Amino acid sequence: MKTINIVRSLILGIALLGGPPVLAQTPEQIAEKALASSPVIDGHNDAPEQIAERFGSDFSQFDFRNTLPTTGANPKPMHTDIARLRQGRVGGQFWSVWIDPELPEFEAVQRVIEQIDIVHRLVDTYPDYLQLALTADDVEAAQSNGRIASLIGMEGGHSIGNSLAVLRQTYALGARYMTLTHWKTLDWADSATDAPKSDGLSEFGVSVVQEMNRLGMIVDLSHVSEATMNDALDVTKAPVIFSHSSADGVTRHSRNVPVSVLKRLSANGGVVMVTFVPSYLNAKNRDWAAAAKAEEARAAALYPGDESARTTYLANWRDAHPMPSVTVKDVADHIDHIRAVAGIDHIGLGGDFDGIPFTPDDMADVSTYPALFAELARRGYSAGDLAKIARRNILRVMRGAESTAATMAKSKKPI
Repeated sequence: MKTINIVRSLILGIALLGGPPVLAQTPEQIAEKALASSPVIDGHNDAPEQIAERFGSDFSQFDFRNTLPTTGANPKPMHTDIARLRQGRVGGQFWSVWIDPELPEFEAVQRVIEQIDIVHRLVDTYPDYLQLALTADDVEAAQSNGRIASLIGMEGGHSIGNSLAVLRQTYALGARYMTLTHWKTLDWADSATDAPKSDGLSEFGVSVVQEMNRLGMIVDLSHVSEATMNDALDVTKAPVIFSHSSADGVTRHSRNVPVSVLKRLSANGGVVMVTFVPSYLNAKNRDWAAAAKAEEARAAALYPGDESARTTYLANWRDAHPMPSVTVKDVADHIDHIRAVAGIDHIGLGGDFDGIPFTPDDMADVSTYPALFAELARRGYSAGDLAKIARRNILRVMRGAESTAATMAKSKKPI
């Protein structure tokens, strides 16, 4: 009773002194505070591909400070520009340098260098806003300078033309991760969306991972088969990433990460950078996307050489079969699952903006990351948790790759 009276007296005293009440922060306020100090580092954005395809890599044809008024060869506005990156609290971006997996080896090498050149030109054209980052320290320096750290990720091992020498030279040009495959299985690594050749990694594929470790290039396991994921985890000495994948335990999809692989991440230190591709996030949307692809094939068979008829056919089909809704809650469900299986230290974000035709309803472009962080705060994620998801986890992976390379440099020579 004496203790209760003391507490009551303290409360009364505070009230009499006019002390302000302690107000609980809203989820939006928690998210904003976390992102102010720890802006997002996103693992995958295809703006370089858009610049190449829409504008023929002609920088006079667009203004990256605001791309909404410019559509180029594509009628839809881009998902990305500097103004919306700022609005979305993005402080670092891995720009994807993607090339068609069907290209011959010699052309693939040329095209990936041209894509890397686009990133360098983008940074050089907008130096007041963007800053090239090759290391984790560079990312931190860009933040200190008030600029968006610009990193380079190669999407697909076909980019190196079966050559470790080319791998080394793309690293020298600034590439800091490589996705081992894209949709097509390679001579040395199996894709998740093609027939296998090596039951994972071939002997040369093992050499690729080892050389990436020696260089300090992060191994990216998005797009690869489960067998390739496991072989890479068996071989690598550095943390890996999935630059734009989600959780197979929530939505069964060949591009998502199986539970068995998630369970290995704590030992490896790697990160799944959850993507916003609707068909990876929601089973109904996945099934709709599969049906839409089938209808595209049907239209091509019914109307060969008649693009207008195909377009009308598909428009009518979509009117009769609207795409199932996907929202920020679906993205958060995948993050919840990865946290439950692998832990909070193994989550990042890789939106795949400007590489996908559809986005979640409430995540239309790069300005919308705060909505996701508010949803996570609403679910009980702390400001510290949000900071890890936004950037601290991927920075830890980068430093892990860098320290592994420094250690290997003392004993291991180029292969």
